[in-house]
Amino acid sequence: MQTVADELELKGRAARKAARELAKLPSAVKDRALLNVADGLKSRQEEILQANEKDCAAGRDGGLSESLMDRLLLTPERLEGIANDVIKVAALPDPVAETVDMRVMPNGLQIGRRRVPLGVIGAIYESRPNVTIDISTICLKAGNAVILRGGKEAVHSNGALAALVRDSVAAAGVPEGAVQFIESTDRELVGRMLKMKDSIDLMIPRGGQELIRRVAEEAAMPAITGGVGVCHTFVDRMANLGMALEVVHNAKVQRPSVCNALDTVLVHSGVARDYLPRLGERWAQAGVEMRCDRRALSLIGPVNGLRALSAAEEDWGTEFLSLTAAVRVVDSLDEALEHIERYGSGHTEAIITEDYGAAMRFVGEVDASAVMVNASTRFNDGGEFGLGAEVAISTNKLHARGPMGLRDLTSYKWVVFGSGQVRL
Repeated sequence: MQTVADELELKGRAARKAARELAKLPSAVKDRALLNVADGLKSRQEEILQANEKDCAAGRDGGLSESLMDRLLLTPERLEGIANDVIKVAALPDPVAETVDMRVMPNGLQIGRRRVPLGVIGAIYESRPNVTIDISTICLKAGNAVILRGGKEAVHSNGALAALVRDSVAAAGVPEGAVQFIESTDRELVGRMLKMKDSIDLMIPRGGQELIRRVAEEAAMPAITGGVGVCHTFVDRMANLGMALEVVHNAKVQRPSVCNALDTVLVHSGVARDYLPRLGERWAQAGVEMRCDRRALSLIGPVNGLRALSAAEEDWGTEFLSLTAAVRVVDSLDEALEHIERYGSGHTEAIITEDYGAAMRFVGEVDASAVMVNASTRFNDGGEFGLGAEVAISTNKLHARGPMGLRDLTSYKWVVFGSGQVRL
């Protein structure tokens, strides 16, 4: 009798076989496949939403947190947004076979680099059914096969979406086996996947710190092990306070359950007395809980409906993923930079300032995958950066950093054109 582990190995071999065919698939076939997926998200919407409601009902009964429920939920509007992202990816230039850095050497050799797919991408993710579409479509556009393993919280949603993808891409002529979905939610399979270095070329985890830490420790193949976002915004003494109010509010409230949402606000003491009461009033209306250092707490003052508490040490390094933010008053840009260096995760950092010199120091000295000047941390996103979509936001420094789009799912080979040259 075939076991689930045996099935996993078979899917790995099927994905490897499909990857060889995908590497030479014409762009027109891949684009047609993606457009079929976008069409399917609309035509099979009712089926997908019914599957998602099963997951949401189980999540509510199981006591999933508000942030996880938000990530799990699919709506007609969210499905439309996912479909639009797929269409954007289809419209992007195909990176496969692109030749870059071509040059002629003194001996007449033409030498350059040609982009090639990575091969097979493994994806392990939690509570995010949109990842099933995002990762599979971007991987296919870049000529890669993909093995998907979602979490038990979204098992029905992921199953419906994976079936849609398989049907859609097969109708366009994509090789069988290019998109593999692991139906079993047995946690033991995660460990097996992480050892499949002969089948999987790159592992991408999308989830909480526990999952990412496990992948970092156990993966036998290269892995993207960043993605946890402890994101700061520093309101400088030369900030436009009206701008700072809008940007900080957006970074925290627009969608608090995602990795690029703001976690900590650092406010220069020169503007804290004017700024913090205004922020407190705005956040009281939005239901944001503020966890403040002593000075920030004393400056906010009484605001009706505001939950303002004293911050604990662990609040400074926490990715809240909810309507909670830490707030600290600092006396200088240097102090803000020191705080970010100590507590940041290398994901997204922002400064609000009209001082060009302060902005350039912040850009130059902060170590993060994306640094924002006078803009919300929420913009660290593949779609917002013009990548169409992303497979992950990497805080690694090798091989990719920040939102990972099409080019980040390719490698390259050196190509040399000669006319009979021999080495002397």
